[in-house]
Amino acid sequence: MDILPILSTLRRHKITALLLVLEIALTCAIVCNAVFLISQRLDRMKMQSGVAEHELVEVQAFGIGKPGDAKAHTQEDLLALRQIPGVKSVALVNEVPFTNSSWNSGIKLDPKQTQATLNATMYYGENALETFGTQLIAGRLFNSDEFVDFDAIQRDEAVRRKVTGVIITRGLGEKLWPGQDPLGKPIYLADQPVRVIGVVAGLIRPSLFNGDATAQWSMVFPFRVDTGNASRFVLRTAPADRDRVLAAAAAELRRTDPHRVILDKKTFDDIRADFFQDDRAMAGLLLGVCIALLVVTALGIVGLGSFWVAQRRRTIGVRRALGATRGSILRYFQTENFLLATIGIALGMVLAYGINLFLMLHYELPRLPAYYFPVGAIALWLIGQMAVLGPAMRAAAVPPVVATRSV
Repeated sequence: MDILPILSTLRRHKITALLLVLEIALTCAIVCNAVFLISQRLDRMKMQSGVAEHELVEVQAFGIGKPGDAKAHTQEDLLALRQIPGVKSVALVNEVPFTNSSWNSGIKLDPKQTQATLNATMYYGENALETFGTQLIAGRLFNSDEFVDFDAIQRDEAVRRKVTGVIITRGLGEKLWPGQDPLGKPIYLADQPVRVIGVVAGLIRPSLFNGDATAQWSMVFPFRVDTGNASRFVLRTAPADRDRVLAAAAAELRRTDPHRVILDKKTFDDIRADFFQDDRAMAGLLLGVCIALLVVTALGIVGLGSFWVAQRRRTIGVRRALGATRGSILRYFQTENFLLATIGIALGMVLAYGINLFLMLHYELPRLPAYYFPVGAIALWLIGQMAVLGPAMRAAAVPPVVATRSV
């Protein structure tokens, strides 16, 4: 197909051709970046928690009125929850993953540091790691005689200094001592040293307010909490028993304390779904924008193609009378659309790169992978060819007699 006649024809329709090129360029730029943002959101929603999510349920309960013996009350609650059929493990903890409520502390590697090396979250609770189902990959878990009451730590400096061990995540260890074994190494909270006695594969922070890169910066301390300073009961059970156990756990907690308020009760699957609700909504919104842009662009190509076919009907009839086949007419319009789409895609790629740079500078997004450009180009070429196919087929169906009627 000789493209010179096509270019000559397009020069006589500069404005309409330019509008179509700009529409394709804008679609290319926005769709490439929107699809990239969608992939980022989907990847974030797959973030590993490090806990046995499909086996866990959580009941958050608060007591009202004058507090009694919180320690004894907690043991009564835990005993009642362990009696529920199907419950494998129970723990009262200060925080759980994906809840946006977290206890954090700065960590120093040298007591002389004036600024903390980083900020990490702190999990408390007897039997917490066993109940979470977190995988230990090095060292050991806490012995039962290493746990101390959290209230006693707050009141008594001597009790606080008895705490000498901490379990950290692999991600936190790699951040603090890159390429080294963290076991036995000390960290400092305020001026008190604690040594790493165990490393778990992962345990995500409840809140990601410091960014996703800090998601696995977690520590677990041998602090025993009670209903006076913690409210989250976590139960581990078989996946099929979660709903039944959840209802039974809430009923047991109300039975042991009729004045208690059950603030929330959920499976961990529901907790994860709620945590990533905004990401899911954003991905859906961006997907809708992409579909709308592609549909509008396709309709624009169909409309412009139909207009040009109607406008060139006599010219097409003359070409058919001079021996042009239906196939050559069809290829003419497809080639014309391919040229316009190519110019628009080239311009759109430059625009997409510029938008990505802006997002990198102002919203800390990563660089747009290079393979998005050829994939986006192929998609727009295919959409353009499919959109122009209808008008091109109508043009190919114009009979040669049209030229005679128009004389």
